[in-house]
Amino acid sequence: MGLKEKLQSDLTEAIRSRNELVSGTIRMVLSAITNEEVAGKEARTLSDDEIITVLSREAKKRREAAEAFADAGRADKAELEKSEGEVITAYLPAQLSDDELNALIADAVAKSGAAGPADMGKVMGILKPQIAGKADGGKVSAAVKAALNK
Repeated sequence: MGLKEKLQSDLTEAIRSRNELVSGTIRMVLSAITNEEVAGKEARTLSDDEIITVLSREAKKRREAAEAFADAGRADKAELEKSEGEVITAYLPAQLSDDELNALIADAVAKSGAAGPADMGKVMGILKPQIAGKADGGKVSAAVKAALNK
């Protein structure tokens, strides 16, 4: 069963169990996936890797919205966004630990022969396919900068 089929199956189950948070969140995610499928010149079906990219983007939106609501003193809305983010995160691959991420960065720096911050693009080019959906891009970028500035 593909990731999209799992989402649709879980949506049916959430509707049956009257779980409004899960059903609403999955509907939102399926809508984002459909929008991605029909974007561009012709409609296509997304692969599981592309769906993970969409899920990562949606999870990031929820994290950022939760922070914005919390900063604005809207704890109720922040909690809702956090809960939606947790539902989305359940469909993402396990996130890399800091040690695993640092090991991948060290390997990518060695492979690319990067000598300093100017070579960040080379390192990120090697890392991107390895970390897709498994780590936040901002966190990875900061860790690569730190590794290249040593």
